Amino acid sequence: MSLSSIAQNISYLILLINIILAVSVIFIERRNVGVTWAWLMVLLFLPVVGFALYLLFGQNLSRIKLYKIKKETEERFRSIIERQRKQFRQHRLTYNDDSAAEYEDLIYMNLSSAMSLYTQDNDVRIFTDGQAKFDALIDELERAKHHIHLMYYIVHDDGIGRKLLDCLVRKANEGVAVRFLYDPIGSHRLHSRFFEPLVKAGGEVAAFFPSRIPYLNFRVNYRNHRKIAIIDGKVGYIGGINVGDEYLGLDPKFGYWRDTHLRLQGSAVKQLQSQYLLDWNLASNRMFEGEAYFPDFKGGGQVGVQIVSSGPDQEMEQIKNGYIRMIHLAKESVWIQTPYFIPDESLQSAIRLAALSGVDVKIMIPARPDHKMVYWASRSYLGELLPLGVQCLLYEKGFLHAKALVIDGKVATVGTANFDIRSFKLNFESNAFIYDRSVAGRLKSIFEEDMAHCRELTLAEHLNRPRLHRIRESVTRLLSPIL
Repeated sequence: MSLSSIAQNISYLILLINIILAVSVIFIERRNVGVTWAWLMVLLFLPVVGFALYLLFGQNLSRIKLYKIKKETEERFRSIIERQRKQFRQHRLTYNDDSAAEYEDLIYMNLSSAMSLYTQDNDVRIFTDGQAKFDALIDELERAKHHIHLMYYIVHDDGIGRKLLDCLVRKANEGVAVRFLYDPIGSHRLHSRFFEPLVKAGGEVAAFFPSRIPYLNFRVNYRNHRKIAIIDGKVGYIGGINVGDEYLGLDPKFGYWRDTHLRLQGSAVKQLQSQYLLDWNLASNRMFEGEAYFPDFKGGGQVGVQIVSSGPDQEMEQIKNGYIRMIHLAKESVWIQTPYFIPDESLQSAIRLAALSGVDVKIMIPARPDHKMVYWASRSYLGELLPLGVQCLLYEKGFLHAKALVIDGKVATVGTANFDIRSFKLNFESNAFIYDRSVAGRLKSIFEEDMAHCRELTLAEHLNRPRLHRIRESVTRLLSPIL
């Protein structure tokens, strides 16, 4: 066979593969129209490279049943959900805070679409920096009696990383069940030997979607971005703080690290535990279940909380839908803090409508970015909102990593999800939705305190920006769905 015949056969094979992929994208995976056209262009203009990119970034995980759970456990949980849905439909629920009654349709939406139980026996404590959060967490870990479950996107082998590890080793040696789940993409600089002392002490460690083949991971685009800690099934932590010295403000590049993290004590912790169980069983193939991980107890507070999780394994973008519904319900104010602001059209439209309706919309992002391309894309989206009266604030004290939305000082959400397309579509995320004037009011006060360290991005500044900045914004905006 001649070289020309071999080359022709290879070209036919590539064409056939592209046709199969195109059929998959259009008819089988039923993607959104914009995503469909994007992949068709990639396959058309980059026939070989496009195939590799599709394998790495184009999988539709929502067509795959990832999570495994015993049938009786799933049936029991669904019966609890249905029981609460029935209570809502029959208006048989009473609320500790009247703000919860105002947002009953939001609670019901999260319950129906995300199977998120509404609980209102919770105590909620807010942390705004890493040092305070880790001081409280490690103190809590030292008192653990039965189990410790940790899940972090980023783990560094540095001061706080080793301090946390030493604590976990001590608890494992005491007989406490310790499980640590981490994301290998977020923690790509972490050597596998880091966890050896914990494993030798009897602890368990698992990586979420690890590379089965060195340097090749077909799920590299899907990250577990959750930061969750659960102690004895009674206390939980959720928010934006990972494990690393930078989160304590010790990285000279960023300086002070401003974040938002929550300590929960109450029945909402059971929802965190359920999500951890699902993630752990998927990542480790070492399933754990049992009543000991879901102890019966009465929480010490009166705060209404729902834990809402979303990920690329689901058709609906539950956290994003929660954001949109909250914004639509706003009467007075919509205050957003996020390190990355790359909304899709539905979220951007919700913010536009709120601003046009006279609602006070404030969006705070860091003045100094950690990812420059994301920052320029964020500036592009913010620029669209400035003519509508939206106030855009650039945080200058250090790096702002908080992920918080507060509506009218009555309802709020804090968690791991940024206001960007990656968090909505590609990452595994979890947020706490909080229905309580006191907690929401405190988050609003924190926002006001942060404003003292911000400068405002004005419409005049945006319109007079250099041409190079305009080009950067346009290019990064085109790439924003995959940033």
